[in-house]
Amino acid sequence: MSVLVFIEAADGVVKKSSLEAVSYGFKLAGASVTAIAMGSISSDELAKVGAAGAAKVLHIADSRLDNGVIQAYASALTQAVDKTGADTLVLATSSLGNAVAARVAVSMQAALVSNVVDLPETGSGFKVKRSIYTGKAFAMTEVTTAKKILAIKKNAVEIKEDGAAASVEALVVNLTDADFAAKITSVDKAEGDVLLPEADIVVSGGRGLKGPENWGMIEDLAKSLGAATGCSKPVSDMDWRPHHEHVGQTGVKVSPSLYIAVGISGAIQHLAGVNSSKYIVVVNKDPEAPFFKAADYGIAGDAFEVLPKLTEAIKAAK
Repeated sequence: MSVLVFIEAADGVVKKSSLEAVSYGFKLAGASVTAIAMGSISSDELAKVGAAGAAKVLHIADSRLDNGVIQAYASALTQAVDKTGADTLVLATSSLGNAVAARVAVSMQAALVSNVVDLPETGSGFKVKRSIYTGKAFAMTEVTTAKKILAIKKNAVEIKEDGAAASVEALVVNLTDADFAAKITSVDKAEGDVLLPEADIVVSGGRGLKGPENWGMIEDLAKSLGAATGCSKPVSDMDWRPHHEHVGQTGVKVSPSLYIAVGISGAIQHLAGVNSSKYIVVVNKDPEAPFFKAADYGIAGDAFEVLPKLTEAIKAAK
């Protein structure tokens, strides 16, 4: 099996989810794999991908790819697959990865399996376990095509960290004006030290905080943990917090290692956006709050008493 792993970067740094994809590719191939990166990323940063299991990183250093034009990414990635002769493409499930993978699948006539959570079963065919229904269930998907694309769910794979530095080689592809026919006229980025889609820890608040003036407790706890901040839909609807912090079915769907919900009742729409979290901790003064049924750990107490003590304990532990 010849495996190629597509890696994404943000602000010149390879994303954690892409390192997970590289480690998955390493386990799938049973040996070091080749990765492909695009846009303006330093060779030193790309060489670090070797620790996760990549022996080589091919770099399409075209600055036009910095803007995230999906068709251009898909064209470049399809050409990379052809040039390397890979029969399996691995990447992380993400807003960019999903859109690119769908186009590449059509070009390659490949089967695309998203939200993959485990290595395939190959004893009888090629069957892949994937997460469905926003993490509420799993499905075994049988793949019968010669070429395959596997999109790995965030936090489903432990990152390998003991590999040697990867070699970095330039890869030239032919990108035409048609590949850049779509123009991105503006980009509005969410603000914050840690952004929700990439956060490994998320601290969210709900109406139990009683008002925006009390959000300092959420921010202090998040800062002590190196976490991103989020909120429930009612909170963003009331303009207590910006809409890009809204976590839920109609907001940002997150898959952190740890999700802390403070003063959030646990409506089904909110749970749909967070139930892929590895661990969920709930703080709510109502012991009958629905969120406790989905929590791994819960504290039935007043957030105004619990959060300051929790933050102090975390700081002391550090």
